[in-house]
Amino acid sequence: MSNIIVVGCGRVGSRLATMLSSYDNNVCVIDKDPEAFNTLGRDFNGNTFTGVGYDENILKRAGIEECDFVAAVTQSDNANLMVVEIAVRLYGVPAVARLYNSAHERTYLQLGIDYVCGTALVAEEIFSKINSGIGDHIATFGDCEVLQFALDLSSIAEHSIKVADLEKRHDIRICAFERADGTISSIPSSSSVLYHGDAVLAAVRHDKIQDLVKYMQS
Repeated sequence: MSNIIVVGCGRVGSRLATMLSSYDNNVCVIDKDPEAFNTLGRDFNGNTFTGVGYDENILKRAGIEECDFVAAVTQSDNANLMVVEIAVRLYGVPAVARLYNSAHERTYLQLGIDYVCGTALVAEEIFSKINSGIGDHIATFGDCEVLQFALDLSSIAEHSIKVADLEKRHDIRICAFERADGTISSIPSSSSVLYHGDAVLAAVRHDKIQDLVKYMQS
């Protein structure tokens, strides 16, 4: 179970918070309009806080000091940027911002801010980013995430698996791997064998991340 703060409870924020809550995460939602929380619905079992998301006192009440991830999805790019800057720079918490105006994209990139831009499936994309936090999120390309993680093959008797089998089973692409002891670092072929503890760089579709989590060491 992860501790997650969602700042902004509009259409995207309420959907994201409900999705995260349904996966047994501890979710806190912040919005300056208390009536916005009405959109969360009966299935939401997290906490709500009225205020602006870049107010440190509000963030502390919402648990920023024990937080695993922050999603800033208000309708203001500036507010979202401030929330992420506080989370990342002051508290060392991974965060992602919703970006409305693509003209601000270069600024976000220069600041190293992870963001989602566009109007379609924003909640689903941020949800995938949060879930991929069990590994290291490298980049987003369309409907794919590039992730780096250590393989957990403890559920497999041989503690090993062929690249071709892993790719076929989960519709992913293994781009590179490194042995746990650092002896081999390579771009794999379909016949390459991966072992428990190997570090893997993989391209994974958003809708396949949940299937792959069982192979990621936490």
